[in-house]
Amino acid sequence: MKIIDTHCDALLKLQMKQKKVSLDQDDTLDTSIDKLKQGNIMIQFYAIFIQPELSSDQKWQSALEQVDLFYRHVLGENPEMKHIKNWQQIQQLEAGEIGAVLTLEGADVIGNSPVKLRHLYRLGVLSLGLTWNYANLCADGVGEPRGGGLTLFGKEVVALNNEYHVFTDVSHLSVAGFWDVMELADFPIASHSNARTICEHPRNLYDGQAKALFAKKGLIHVVFYPPFINEGRETATITDVIKHIDHLCALGGEKLIGFGSDFDGINLFVTGLENASKYPNLINELLKHYSEEQVKGFAYQNMLAHLPKSSNR
Repeated sequence: MKIIDTHCDALLKLQMKQKKVSLDQDDTLDTSIDKLKQGNIMIQFYAIFIQPELSSDQKWQSALEQVDLFYRHVLGENPEMKHIKNWQQIQQLEAGEIGAVLTLEGADVIGNSPVKLRHLYRLGVLSLGLTWNYANLCADGVGEPRGGGLTLFGKEVVALNNEYHVFTDVSHLSVAGFWDVMELADFPIASHSNARTICEHPRNLYDGQAKALFAKKGLIHVVFYPPFINEGRETATITDVIKHIDHLCALGGEKLIGFGSDFDGINLFVTGLENASKYPNLINELLKHYSEEQVKGFAYQNMLAHLPKSSNR
Protein backbone atom coordinates (compact mmCIF):
# COMPACT_ATOMS: atom_id res chain seq x y z
CA MET A 1 0.00 0.00 0.00
CA LYS A 2 1.30 3.45 -0.93
CA ILE A 3 2.34 5.83 1.86
CA ILE A 4 2.55 9.61 2.22
CA ASP A 5 4.73 10.68 5.16
CA THR A 6 4.54 14.37 6.05
CA HIS A 7 7.60 14.73 8.27
CA CYS A 8 11.21 13.60 8.37
CA ASP A 9 14.47 15.30 9.36
CA ALA A 10 16.79 13.72 6.81
CA LEU A 11 18.12 17.12 5.69
CA LEU A 12 19.36 18.00 9.17
CA LYS A 13 20.94 14.57 9.48
CA LEU A 14 22.68 14.97 6.12
CA GLN A 15 23.91 18.42 7.16
CA MET A 16 25.31 17.12 10.45
CA LYS A 17 27.06 14.27 8.67
CA GLN A 18 28.57 16.69 6.16
CA LYS A 19 29.91 18.85 8.99
CA LYS A 20 31.11 15.74 10.83
CA VAL A 21 29.00 16.56 13.89
CA SER A 22 28.56 13.65 16.28
CA LEU A 23 25.03 12.27 16.11
CA ASP A 24 23.06 10.87 19.02
CA GLN A 25 21.67 8.17 16.76
CA ASP A 26 22.85 5.96 13.92
CA ASP A 27 23.89 8.28 11.10
CA THR A 28 22.38 6.07 8.37
CA LEU A 29 19.14 7.57 7.12
CA ASP A 30 15.84 6.14 8.33
CA THR A 31 14.50 7.46 5.02
CA SER A 32 17.20 6.28 2.63
CA ILE A 33 16.05 5.60 -0.91
CA ASP A 34 16.16 1.84 -0.34
CA LYS A 35 14.05 2.13 2.83
CA LEU A 36 11.56 4.40 1.11
CA LYS A 37 11.17 1.83 -1.65
CA GLN A 38 10.79 -1.04 0.82
CA GLY A 39 8.14 0.92 2.69
CA ASN A 40 6.31 1.73 -0.56
CA ILE A 41 6.55 5.46 0.11
CA MET A 42 4.73 7.47 -2.53
CA ILE A 43 5.63 10.93 -1.18
CA GLN A 44 8.12 11.92 1.53
CA PHE A 45 8.07 15.39 3.04
CA TYR A 46 11.52 16.75 4.00
CA ALA A 47 11.71 19.37 6.74
CA ILE A 48 14.16 22.24 6.82
CA PHE A 49 14.89 22.37 10.54
CA ILE A 50 17.44 24.79 11.96
CA GLN A 51 19.03 24.14 15.32
CA PRO A 52 17.81 26.74 17.82
CA GLU A 53 21.27 27.49 19.25
CA LEU A 54 22.41 29.07 15.98
CA SER A 55 22.55 32.86 15.85
CA SER A 56 20.00 34.69 13.74
CA ASP A 57 22.49 35.46 10.98
CA GLN A 58 23.54 31.80 10.79
CA LYS A 59 20.02 30.41 10.46
CA TRP A 60 19.33 31.58 6.91
CA GLN A 61 22.64 30.17 5.69
CA SER A 62 21.92 26.87 7.44
CA ALA A 63 18.52 26.68 5.76
CA LEU A 64 20.06 27.27 2.35
CA GLU A 65 22.61 24.53 3.04
CA GLN A 66 19.78 22.09 3.76
CA VAL A 67 17.95 23.07 0.58
CA ASP A 68 21.20 22.53 -1.31
CA LEU A 69 21.53 19.07 0.24
CA PHE A 70 17.95 18.32 -0.80
CA TYR A 71 18.72 19.25 -4.41
CA ARG A 72 22.15 17.59 -4.57
CA HIS A 73 21.68 14.44 -2.51
CA VAL A 74 17.98 13.63 -2.19
CA LEU A 75 17.12 14.56 -5.79
CA GLY A 76 20.50 14.62 -7.52
CA GLU A 77 21.67 11.16 -6.44
CA ASN A 78 18.31 9.40 -6.83
CA PRO A 79 16.62 9.69 -10.23
CA GLU A 80 13.55 7.99 -8.78
CA MET A 81 12.96 11.01 -6.53
CA LYS A 82 10.82 13.70 -8.15
CA HIS A 83 10.58 17.16 -6.65
CA ILE A 84 6.99 18.23 -6.01
CA LYS A 85 7.06 22.04 -6.32
CA ASN A 86 3.33 22.45 -6.76
CA TRP A 87 0.53 20.13 -5.78
CA GLN A 88 -0.61 19.23 -9.30
CA GLN A 89 2.76 17.54 -9.92
CA ILE A 90 1.69 14.72 -7.62
CA GLN A 91 -0.66 13.60 -10.38
CA GLN A 92 2.33 13.33 -12.72
CA LEU A 93 4.23 10.77 -10.62
CA GLU A 94 4.82 7.56 -12.52
CA ALA A 95 5.19 4.01 -11.25
CA GLY A 96 8.45 3.61 -9.36
CA GLU A 97 8.83 7.34 -8.68
CA ILE A 98 8.75 8.91 -5.22
CA GLY A 99 7.62 12.48 -4.70
CA ALA A 100 9.78 14.72 -2.51
CA VAL A 101 8.25 17.77 -0.82
CA LEU A 102 10.19 20.51 0.97
CA THR A 103 8.77 21.91 4.22
CA LEU A 104 9.92 24.44 6.81
CA GLU A 105 9.82 23.56 10.51
CA GLY A 106 10.03 26.88 12.30
CA ALA A 107 10.04 30.32 10.69
CA ASP A 108 13.11 31.47 12.61
CA VAL A 109 15.12 31.33 9.39
CA ILE A 110 13.19 34.15 7.75
CA GLY A 111 13.41 36.57 10.69
CA ASN A 112 10.82 39.18 9.79
CA SER A 113 11.46 39.05 6.04
CA PRO A 114 8.62 38.19 3.63
CA VAL A 115 11.27 38.31 0.87
CA LYS A 116 13.08 35.33 2.38
CA LEU A 117 9.77 33.51 2.73
CA ARG A 118 8.92 34.06 -0.92
CA HIS A 119 12.37 32.74 -1.86
CA LEU A 120 11.56 29.54 0.05
CA TYR A 121 8.25 29.21 -1.77
CA ARG A 122 10.14 29.50 -5.07
CA LEU A 123 12.56 26.80 -3.94
CA GLY A 124 9.59 24.52 -3.38
CA VAL A 125 8.48 24.83 0.27
CA LEU A 126 4.85 23.64 0.37
CA SER A 127 4.24 23.38 4.12
CA LEU A 128 5.36 25.79 6.83
CA GLY A 129 5.38 25.32 10.58
CA LEU A 130 5.46 28.71 12.26
CA THR A 131 7.56 27.53 15.21
CA TRP A 132 9.56 24.72 16.63
CA ASN A 133 9.26 24.54 20.43
CA TYR A 134 10.37 28.08 21.21
CA ALA A 135 9.29 31.60 20.36
CA ASN A 136 10.26 33.46 17.22
CA LEU A 137 8.99 36.58 15.45
CA CYS A 138 5.88 34.72 14.26
CA ALA A 139 4.56 33.06 17.42
CA ASP A 140 5.32 31.07 20.56
CA GLY A 141 6.01 27.35 20.41
CA VAL A 142 4.80 24.70 22.83
CA GLY A 143 7.92 25.08 24.98
CA GLU A 144 7.62 28.85 25.48
CA PRO A 145 6.28 29.54 29.01
CA ARG A 146 4.56 32.74 27.87
CA GLY A 147 2.25 30.74 25.60
CA GLY A 148 1.47 33.66 23.32
CA GLY A 149 -0.33 33.49 20.01
CA LEU A 150 0.58 34.83 16.59
CA THR A 151 2.30 38.18 16.16
CA LEU A 152 1.30 40.58 13.42
CA PHE A 153 4.13 39.16 11.33
CA GLY A 154 2.95 35.63 12.07
CA LYS A 155 -0.47 36.54 10.74
CA GLU A 156 1.19 37.96 7.63
CA VAL A 157 3.00 34.65 7.12
CA VAL A 158 -0.26 32.71 7.36
CA ALA A 159 -1.80 35.07 4.79
CA LEU A 160 1.14 34.40 2.45
CA ASN A 161 0.74 30.64 2.96
CA ASN A 162 -2.89 31.03 1.92
CA GLU A 163 -1.91 33.07 -1.13
CA TYR A 164 0.71 30.54 -2.23
CA HIS A 165 -1.46 27.51 -1.40
CA VAL A 166 0.94 26.28 1.27
CA PHE A 167 -0.02 24.30 4.38
CA THR A 168 0.25 26.12 7.72
CA ASP A 169 1.54 23.47 10.13
CA VAL A 170 0.41 23.69 13.77
CA SER A 171 2.65 20.93 15.14
CA HIS A 172 4.96 22.57 17.73
CA LEU A 173 2.75 25.68 17.96
CA SER A 174 1.45 27.08 21.27
CA VAL A 175 -2.22 26.52 22.07
CA ALA A 176 -2.97 30.23 21.64
CA GLY A 177 -1.10 30.23 18.35
CA PHE A 178 -3.09 27.21 17.22
CA TRP A 179 -6.38 29.03 17.71
CA ASP A 180 -5.08 32.07 15.85
CA VAL A 181 -4.16 29.80 12.94
CA MET A 182 -7.64 28.25 12.98
CA GLU A 183 -9.10 31.70 12.40
CA LEU A 184 -6.72 32.63 9.59
CA ALA A 185 -5.38 29.58 7.72
CA ASP A 186 -7.04 28.19 4.62
CA PHE A 187 -4.86 25.06 4.72
CA PRO A 188 -4.06 23.99 8.31
CA ILE A 189 -2.30 20.72 9.08
CA ALA A 190 -0.66 19.02 12.04
CA SER A 191 2.16 17.24 10.22
CA HIS A 192 3.38 15.17 13.18
CA SER A 193 1.20 15.26 16.30
CA ASN A 194 -0.84 12.83 18.37
CA ALA A 195 -3.86 12.89 20.69
CA ARG A 196 -3.27 14.54 24.06
CA THR A 197 -6.12 12.58 25.65
CA ILE A 198 -4.15 9.39 25.02
CA CYS A 199 -0.72 10.86 25.86
CA GLU A 200 -0.46 14.04 27.92
CA HIS A 201 2.39 15.82 26.20
CA PRO A 202 2.52 19.46 25.07
CA ARG A 203 3.41 18.35 21.54
CA ASN A 204 0.06 16.60 21.22
CA LEU A 205 -3.35 18.07 20.47
CA TYR A 206 -6.29 18.46 22.83
CA ASP A 207 -9.59 17.01 21.63
CA GLY A 208 -10.94 20.50 21.00
CA GLN A 209 -7.98 21.29 18.79
CA ALA A 210 -8.40 18.07 16.82
CA LYS A 211 -12.11 18.74 16.32
CA ALA A 212 -11.35 22.29 15.16
CA LEU A 213 -8.87 20.98 12.61
CA PHE A 214 -11.32 18.41 11.34
CA ALA A 215 -14.05 21.06 11.08
CA LYS A 216 -11.77 23.01 8.71
CA LYS A 217 -10.83 19.84 6.80
CA GLY A 218 -7.38 20.08 8.36
CA LEU A 219 -5.26 16.94 8.51
CA ILE A 220 -3.63 15.34 11.56
CA HIS A 221 -0.70 13.03 10.80
CA VAL A 222 0.29 10.81 13.71
CA VAL A 223 3.92 10.76 14.80
CA PHE A 224 5.96 7.69 15.76
CA TYR A 225 8.04 9.09 18.65
CA PRO A 226 7.34 6.95 21.76
CA PRO A 227 7.21 9.86 24.29
CA PHE A 228 4.40 11.37 22.15
CA ILE A 229 2.60 8.00 22.12
CA ASN A 230 2.88 6.76 25.73
CA GLU A 231 3.04 9.31 28.52
CA GLY A 232 6.32 9.19 30.43
CA ARG A 233 7.65 6.21 28.48
CA GLU A 234 10.41 5.72 25.94
CA THR A 235 8.89 2.64 24.36
CA ALA A 236 5.81 2.02 22.23
CA THR A 237 4.23 -0.64 20.05
CA ILE A 238 2.27 -0.37 16.84
CA THR A 239 -0.83 -1.14 18.90
CA ASP A 240 -0.08 1.98 20.93
CA VAL A 241 0.10 4.05 17.73
CA ILE A 242 -3.27 2.68 16.65
CA LYS A 243 -4.83 3.88 19.93
CA HIS A 244 -4.18 7.43 18.76
CA ILE A 245 -5.70 6.69 15.36
CA ASP A 246 -8.74 5.13 17.05
CA HIS A 247 -9.21 8.19 19.23
CA LEU A 248 -8.85 10.65 16.36
CA CYS A 249 -11.36 8.63 14.34
CA ALA A 250 -13.79 8.82 17.28
CA LEU A 251 -13.43 12.62 17.13
CA GLY A 252 -14.53 12.64 13.50
CA GLY A 253 -11.16 12.39 11.77
CA GLU A 254 -11.41 9.14 9.83
CA LYS A 255 -11.07 10.96 6.50
CA LEU A 256 -8.44 13.39 7.82
CA ILE A 257 -5.77 11.20 9.43
CA GLY A 258 -2.35 10.37 8.02
CA PHE A 259 1.25 9.59 9.01
CA GLY A 260 4.10 11.95 9.90
CA SER A 261 6.82 9.67 11.20
CA ASP A 262 9.54 12.12 12.34
CA PHE A 263 12.11 9.61 11.07
CA ASP A 264 15.71 10.88 11.11
CA GLY A 265 14.73 13.31 13.85
CA ILE A 266 14.10 10.74 16.58
CA ASN A 267 16.35 8.29 18.42
CA LEU A 268 13.59 6.29 20.13
CA PHE A 269 11.38 4.09 17.98
CA VAL A 270 8.12 2.18 17.95
CA THR A 271 8.89 -1.53 18.01
CA GLY A 272 8.50 -2.80 14.46
CA LEU A 273 8.42 0.73 13.06
CA GLU A 274 12.07 1.77 13.26
CA ASN A 275 12.44 3.31 9.80
CA ALA A 276 10.57 3.89 6.56
CA SER A 277 11.03 0.30 5.39
CA LYS A 278 8.86 -0.91 8.27
CA TYR A 279 5.65 0.81 7.15
CA PRO A 280 4.13 -2.51 5.97
CA ASN A 281 4.10 -3.65 9.61
CA LEU A 282 1.86 -0.71 10.50
CA ILE A 283 -0.38 -1.25 7.48
CA ASN A 284 -0.80 -4.95 8.20
CA GLU A 285 -1.77 -4.24 11.81
CA LEU A 286 -4.21 -1.51 10.80
CA LEU A 287 -5.90 -3.93 8.39
CA LYS A 288 -6.83 -6.08 11.40
CA HIS A 289 -8.87 -3.17 12.80
CA TYR A 290 -10.05 -1.19 9.77
CA SER A 291 -11.26 -1.87 6.25
CA GLU A 292 -8.81 -1.70 3.36
CA GLU A 293 -10.50 1.49 2.16
CA GLN A 294 -10.08 3.14 5.56
CA VAL A 295 -6.42 2.14 5.75
CA LYS A 296 -5.79 3.45 2.25
CA GLY A 297 -7.23 6.71 3.52
CA PHE A 298 -4.81 6.88 6.42
CA ALA A 299 -1.90 5.83 4.20
CA TYR A 300 -2.30 8.30 1.35
CA GLN A 301 -5.83 8.99 0.11
CA ASN A 302 -6.87 11.38 2.89
CA MET A 303 -3.91 13.61 2.10
CA LEU A 304 -4.53 13.51 -1.65
CA ALA A 305 -8.17 14.47 -1.07
CA HIS A 306 -7.26 17.55 0.99
CA LEU A 307 -4.31 19.16 -0.77
CA PRO A 308 -4.28 22.94 -1.09
CA LYS A 309 -5.49 24.19 -4.43
CA SER A 310 -2.74 23.93 -7.05
CA SER A 311 -0.36 26.83 -7.49
CA ASN A 312 2.01 27.41 -10.38
CA ARG A 313 4.14 30.03 -8.64
